[in-house]
Amino acid sequence: MMIGLGHYLIVAGALFAIGCIGMVVVRQHVIFLLICLELMLLAVNTNLIALAQFKHDPVGILFVLFILTVAASEAAVGLALVVLLFRRRDRIDIQSIRTLRG
Repeated sequence: MMIGLGHYLIVAGALFAIGCIGMVVVRQHVIFLLICLELMLLAVNTNLIALAQFKHDPVGILFVLFILTVAASEAAVGLALVVLLFRRRDRIDIQSIRTLRG
């Protein structure tokens, strides 16, 4: 049995759905939100790589490299904010972020 384009798209759809469900269901932990966001970006990368492979078009790989750099910078900035929040509030939940406004 050959692994076709549909198989990759199903796996990517499942990863994206897990990321979306995680963003909606558990909204109290910042680290978990960052992990769910990374899962969603991984699903997009999987789609782009699969389509680039099956269409023999290298443009998808270039988009993947761009998305990887954005994801790495997002993770670095997000984790820096989490460390700063933990130093100021001694906890890292979403409610303490909302109280930083005023």
